[in-house]
Amino acid sequence: MGAKNSHLNSCVIIGANQAGVSIAFALREKGWKGDITLFDMDPELPYYRPPLSKSVLIGSESLGDHALKPIHLYKKENITLKLGHKVTSIDRISKQIFLDNGSFYKYDILVLAMGGRPIIPNIPGLKNSESIFTIRTSRDTIAIRNTLDKSEKRRALIIGAGYIGLETAASLIKLKANVTVLEKEERVLSRVTAPHLSNFYEFLHKRNGVEIFTNKEVIEVRSNSSDKEVICSDGSSYFADLIIVGIGIHANKELAEETGLEVKNGVVVNDEARTIDKNVFAIGDCAFQYHSFYRRYVRLESIQNANDQAEIAASVICKQEVSNHSIPWFWSDQYDVKLQIIGLSEGANDIIIRQENNNKKKFSIWYFQDNKLLAVQAVNDMKAYVIGTKFIKENTPLDKSKLRDPDVELKPTNLKFM
Repeated sequence: MGAKNSHLNSCVIIGANQAGVSIAFALREKGWKGDITLFDMDPELPYYRPPLSKSVLIGSESLGDHALKPIHLYKKENITLKLGHKVTSIDRISKQIFLDNGSFYKYDILVLAMGGRPIIPNIPGLKNSESIFTIRTSRDTIAIRNTLDKSEKRRALIIGAGYIGLETAASLIKLKANVTVLEKEERVLSRVTAPHLSNFYEFLHKRNGVEIFTNKEVIEVRSNSSDKEVICSDGSSYFADLIIVGIGIHANKELAEETGLEVKNGVVVNDEARTIDKNVFAIGDCAFQYHSFYRRYVRLESIQNANDQAEIAASVICKQEVSNHSIPWFWSDQYDVKLQIIGLSEGANDIIIRQENNNKKKFSIWYFQDNKLLAVQAVNDMKAYVIGTKFIKENTPLDKSKLRDPDVELKPTNLKFM
């Protein structure tokens, strides 16, 4: 099949996810008049992913409630969706992409918004087995609910106690499942937070009925007609009806690598989201971008990052002024606890824990590199999150002694050096 989008000013976007949809609409907003075509393997109308492990999993909301954009807006903005199609290769010389059905499309600008895929460790019995799932697409969520509903004992085992594993555990508890979480490290959330927050979340989940076991390295999964047996390196074993793997994602970078683009922990791009090919950009979970604020390359997995990079790339493509990188922020909802994070804590050598009003469910953790504030993690504490954001953005030194003192009211004027 010949390329439909063969004339000049054709923008092809691989990935109809948060980043891909955001840049498509940002391009129109900034005046792009050419064709815009979005390709994705997922046949569903593009949707937000965070609710998959929360409201969509428990059934309080449907996937349709979380569409990134209603279908009529794609038509209004003349943005073409090609869903259920896999891009198999890219030819940067002829500026074409090739699909699994043999068709090809030409481009003038190519945007790689390919996202990531769940990591499935090479554990005997884990891969290609029934009743073993990840949470990345709507199909995953539907399959988990269907399997749980067919299970008499409703036993769910989660491998991995990061954010996705713990959020899924909280949702499964609401579905009256018996939930066990196995974590290879010595504490939950060990790669992303201080021990105080790890202990808080472990206690929170145990209080709500989740069994959590740390220092548990899974080495084998055995299956029979009714049970999954998960065996750990210390000889312990756990039985389940379904297993969910939540230990992170791999960046989808293979297409970029095969076509000769620079690839490290994702597709390498500069602070304008451009690859070594001036006509190819990469954004979202698959992009390994130079961050001007942190002065290093980072790969971030968040809605905010996807939107920011889409805005930056769209501005560059449309030859408009590029805004500076914003400070990364994240959030996690589990039970009645809201965690808000501003900044990246990597490199911290001083940590301050601030407890508010003797409320054990309201506190914040402040991460410093010497006297430079890097990040704040706030539990049910919007004020700490907002003030932390202000201090990080302004790179303003603050008085650590006052921050440590719970009798000093948390507000910017109180925390600055006098």
